[in-house]
Amino acid sequence: MNRRDFMKTAAGATVAAASTVAAAPKPVGPTYLPRWRGFNLQHKFGWGRNERFDETDFAWMAEWGFDFVRLPMSYHCWVEEGDWLKFREGVFKEIDEAVAFGRKHKIHVCLNFHRAPGYCVGKEPPEPLDLWKDEEAQAVCAAHWARFAERYQGVPNERLSFDLVNEPPVVSDETYAQVATRLVEAIREKDKDRLVIADGGMWGRRPVRSLMGLGVAQSTRGYDPMQLTHYKASWVPGSDTWPEPTWPLPTGKGKVYDRDALEKRCIAPWKALESEGVGVHVGEWGAYKFTPHAVVLAWMRDCLELWEEAGWGWALWEFRGGFGPLDSGRNDVAYEDFRGHKLDRTMIDLLLQH
Repeated sequence: MNRRDFMKTAAGATVAAASTVAAAPKPVGPTYLPRWRGFNLQHKFGWGRNERFDETDFAWMAEWGFDFVRLPMSYHCWVEEGDWLKFREGVFKEIDEAVAFGRKHKIHVCLNFHRAPGYCVGKEPPEPLDLWKDEEAQAVCAAHWARFAERYQGVPNERLSFDLVNEPPVVSDETYAQVATRLVEAIREKDKDRLVIADGGMWGRRPVRSLMGLGVAQSTRGYDPMQLTHYKASWVPGSDTWPEPTWPLPTGKGKVYDRDALEKRCIAPWKALESEGVGVHVGEWGAYKFTPHAVVLAWMRDCLELWEEAGWGWALWEFRGGFGPLDSGRNDVAYEDFRGHKLDRTMIDLLLQH
């Protein structure tokens, strides 16, 4: 090899090495969350649902290019009726399956207490105690998280995270921090390095700075404006009387809710939190099946572009069903047959663009 060829080879190796260094991913943790994108799966959502997770969901997500699932679960699924400290090992093994599906298909799995001992954003059935007020509920919730932490000790954060409590209500930051501290300490006593995510306050909509000392990431929501996202949703009282939504959405007196409003209300406060070293992810978002499809797509495009600019990942609610791209039951979609299911190809294509 002559000197000229040697120098070219050496230069190429140097560039390749520099590129490798530059491309090295940041470590997953509270100060950095990858742009994980995917869906919520409700197999253990409660309200009569306590099913095994379906590997097909993971396989199809991976096939399309998604890399994240959030599992909003009810503790009722894994305890014996009447005793919230008597665990059902068989249900834990079914959750193990979901974690294994994630590993197999290279999809990050986020375990979430949608119904935690003492609290659920859905009021029925009522909880016997209040997580935000009662010592026993807090102790039991901590014991449940400790059980999960011990079970999955050592599973890399790239593969698994814990989302403490779904959509806390309007409580003081001090109250939220006190409860969250107890849960995080219970987790880290068993697994000191586990990635923990806390939903924002006021049902996931507001950053909570009082949690910053815990070293946890935070999860926001994409349900604004609700007059668009929850139009005719049976669980939202009065939503059947709202006018059919458009996008942008008129709000009265000549004003509209539009992309600029989304950026101001739903992006800017969370970017400020992120600038202080807190990773941010959109844990839930979507619009229900009765909102006109064209309106949903226009609104989704603005949300997705804003989150892409922000560098945030997201998890659509849901994969199959009224918010999602598969078997949604919308009456204004030209569905594509996908392996025996009705696929909203336009929605999937939009999601894959961002």
